[in-house]
Amino acid sequence: MNRGLLISACLMLLVGTAGAQITSVGLIGTATPGGWDFDTDMVQDTANADMWTLAITLTDGVVKFRADDDWAINWGNDEGDFPYGTGAQDAADIPVKAGDYNIQFNSATGVYYFDFGSAIGIIGSATPFGWDSDTDMCPDTGDVYTITLDLNQGEVKFRMDNDWAVNWGAEGFPTDTGVQNGPNIPIEVPGNYSVTFDTASGVYNFTQNLDFTTVGIIGDATPAGWDSATAMNPGSGVGDWTITADLTAGGLQFSGDNGVVVWGGSDFPSGTAVENGDTIPVPEGTWIVDFNHKTGEYSFTIVEIFASVGIIGDATPGGWDTDTDMERSPTDSSEWTLRIELTDGEAKFRANDDWAVNWGAGDFPTGVAVRDGANIPITAGEYVVSFNSIFGNYNFRELIVFDTMGLIGTGTPFGDWDNDVIMTRDPSDENSWFIEEITLSDAGADGGVKFRADRDWTVNWGADSWPNGIGTQDGPNIPSVAGTYGITFNDATGEYAFGDPITSSNRELLRPSSIKAYPNPTADLLNVDVSAVEMTGDVQMRVYDMNGKLLVSQTQAAQDLMQLDVAALPNGIYSLQITSEGYIIGKRFVVARK
Repeated sequence: MNRGLLISACLMLLVGTAGAQITSVGLIGTATPGGWDFDTDMVQDTANADMWTLAITLTDGVVKFRADDDWAINWGNDEGDFPYGTGAQDAADIPVKAGDYNIQFNSATGVYYFDFGSAIGIIGSATPFGWDSDTDMCPDTGDVYTITLDLNQGEVKFRMDNDWAVNWGAEGFPTDTGVQNGPNIPIEVPGNYSVTFDTASGVYNFTQNLDFTTVGIIGDATPAGWDSATAMNPGSGVGDWTITADLTAGGLQFSGDNGVVVWGGSDFPSGTAVENGDTIPVPEGTWIVDFNHKTGEYSFTIVEIFASVGIIGDATPGGWDTDTDMERSPTDSSEWTLRIELTDGEAKFRANDDWAVNWGAGDFPTGVAVRDGANIPITAGEYVVSFNSIFGNYNFRELIVFDTMGLIGTGTPFGDWDNDVIMTRDPSDENSWFIEEITLSDAGADGGVKFRADRDWTVNWGADSWPNGIGTQDGPNIPSVAGTYGITFNDATGEYAFGDPITSSNRELLRPSSIKAYPNPTADLLNVDVSAVEMTGDVQMRVYDMNGKLLVSQTQAAQDLMQLDVAALPNGIYSLQITSEGYIIGKRFVVARK
């Protein structure tokens, strides 16, 4: 459809000076033919130098606009608005869906529109193009279409193929069921909205996207009752809020900026809240409450402090008759661990030696257990078992005790793949090994080093990162760099480090058991307690994923307790490498959010 004059009139409402300094504008990103390597140039309008257009086929991915084939001036959108939005300098990538588009962009205002001739559009006095032209909606799943756009105060309808032959409307807002040739849908409050419409059922929903200074819980179940909102804390994602609170039996709603917007629902312990929705029924207890004001999704997770948590089942020493108690973490009352020999069979976790509260799941060796869940299938072996009694995350880490551990490869003094340099077992940790001092040579072509157990290639570890990383079974050669090093390796986690030579004065620093990282799992902040050792100078903390990819790097002055922000990491298992004056310590931790 041709919207050139309409969108030009709309975008010219804002006037800027950037366009006068720009000689070209292009589209770049994973969704474009040139990827991130080069721009696909847009065409400048002859009547308006700030207007640029482009006909292009895109794949699923992300894009940005940029000027003069350079990142000095570029436009993105932090809210991910598509197909219509306003770009801002150095903002986030714009997510797009595969299709053929006629793109229009104003370099003075940043306003963009990806026109792809969708079968369903939204039209009306509240839309950017009024009653003259549709704003296309994006196909989502099934018969559902979506769009995020700015709406004025006014009215709208949905229609098919840019024609009034088939159109839907209703009187309700923000949600209702549209009917053929129904009344106009009233938009009373202007703002940015995420809109969904189901052409099969006619059901539509308008969710206003607001940025709030505060979001809280309010109601007779909350500490302050209906008089004032109890503030929640910002979460790790866009629109996320969280709080741990003692609630009484009753109801509550979510309140944005002290009542500017109120959301509610009828489901518990999880559901989707809507503006001016019902009061959510809540039982008495201590709850972790999570809410996203953009999606409306909420959840309540009970926080219970148990006197004991144990593992029970025919795979355990006590069978189904007696629990083997786990050890509570001194820093997190919900974290439990146990070293145990298990046989082939099944097991569950339970609290207080009673079946009233028990957890299980069908996954092994890791998973998320739920109340009264399935038995966990166990493979015989010796394990360190960890379990979180709030979130249900568990892990069975198998322990294998090797007789010897060696460093082998062309980078060692032997210079071959036949002879091991035998490592010393740490007397305080049977899975930790070290070499006090060794001189290595450069890896060279097809060279390097690896770790292997019992002088045999059956069990060996390698990785492509230096000087530290996480070795994996039959992984690549570690690319050694010429020099004299002290080396540490943990055969339970695969974590290794090549640092300064190890002496009696720094050996304690190299023991992972000397360093505490908690809470584990964590959702946002990881506390690193080094009070048990004398660590001085700058401390560099690096976080790697299980493939050895560096994700976070931060340097702090050494102190007894340091904090690392991991809120941007997705749920998963990670390795923390702590480096100070040549000493490298490895810790493993879990990020887990509901």
